[in-house]
Amino acid sequence: MAALILGLVLFLGVHSVRIVADGWRGEQVARLGEGRWKVLYSLVAAAGLALIVWGYGMARAEPTVLFVPAPWTRHLAALLSALAFVLIAAAYIPGTRIKAAIGHPMVAGVKSWALAHLISNGTLADLLLFGAFLAWAVVDFASLRRRDRAQGRTYAAVSLGRDAAAVAVGLAAGWVFARYLHGPLIGVQPFV
Repeated sequence: MAALILGLVLFLGVHSVRIVADGWRGEQVARLGEGRWKVLYSLVAAAGLALIVWGYGMARAEPTVLFVPAPWTRHLAALLSALAFVLIAAAYIPGTRIKAAIGHPMVAGVKSWALAHLISNGTLADLLLFGAFLAWAVVDFASLRRRDRAQGRTYAAVSLGRDAAAVAVGLAAGWVFARYLHGPLIGVQPFV
């Protein structure tokens, strides 16, 4: 469990620098240069992610069960995961009304993904992993929206076609991931 916790601290910590120490981050970027900062940031994030994967895998081998989720939570998790994929697609397709309305659909997608997995899994490792990501995403989303308001930033919506593309790409990617990748990568096959 220690590896999972350390991984979460590293990964979410480096992703929280702008939330808690934006001025310090700016100083480091100025001192190191943007390229070096990004390399350092990426190395810490990668180390954290590796520890999360390793620690979560070890914790799943000997789980501490907190509750047994009701069967219907799998269906709710599927719906929230599909929403997460659509939101993440909307983050990368410029000019969607989704991005114009939400502002930061990637972080909203992380919230949806984390909530989906939090309600449909009942071990201590699940609570730590998905609870930490959900808490981080809630705080980060609020911070990003506050920064947008302070800077007067808005996001333009171009057409409904871009939203349709985000929905189609997100749902297709979510289906491919659930059908072909979730089992081999995560060890759990949804809908089986």
